[in-house]
Amino acid sequence: MTEDEILSEFRSVDALLEGHFLLSSGRHSAYYLQCARLLMNPERAGRIALAISQKMPREVRSEVQAVISPAMGGIIIGHEMGRTLGVDAMFVERPEGVFGLRRGFTLAPGTKVLMVEDVVTTGLSSREAIAAIEAAGGIVIAAASVVDRSAGTVDLGVPFYPLIQLNFPTYAPDELPSELAATEAVKPGSRK
Repeated sequence: MTEDEILSEFRSVDALLEGHFLLSSGRHSAYYLQCARLLMNPERAGRIALAISQKMPREVRSEVQAVISPAMGGIIIGHEMGRTLGVDAMFVERPEGVFGLRRGFTLAPGTKVLMVEDVVTTGLSSREAIAAIEAAGGIVIAAASVVDRSAGTVDLGVPFYPLIQLNFPTYAPDELPSELAATEAVKPGSRK
């Protein structure tokens, strides 16, 4: 899938929003990608997972023994990546502020894991998820996402395979352009 095809998929389900948004990272943006709407159709979600897997080198795909995603945003695409790669898909969650495996999910020591996200902006959630996977005994061999909002600048500490890289500018609260500062920010993400 090309970048234009993927953005067309976002637009077709009103998942590319424009306005003033407070992102999970704490940064502000005039654009928001609502991946939950994009992935709500199982057939589309499966196509997107297949496209992500095709961006990964064959040797990486063949080594993956489990897929783990951060809750909430990464659960759907993580599940579809597990299906695409033929491995189990689990998720980490943070009911008390720190990511960890729950619900009986466990990893055998040394399990080779692909960490999968929906959107990566600063990489904070991804790095926290990777740390939780490693604390549970897994070895994160790579990360993947639907969108890399950093346009290739984020460092997750492992090879990273996003389906698309976008350069939608983000701003710290104290550096908002006047058009954003003049409006109230909406927080459509899953984090409080």
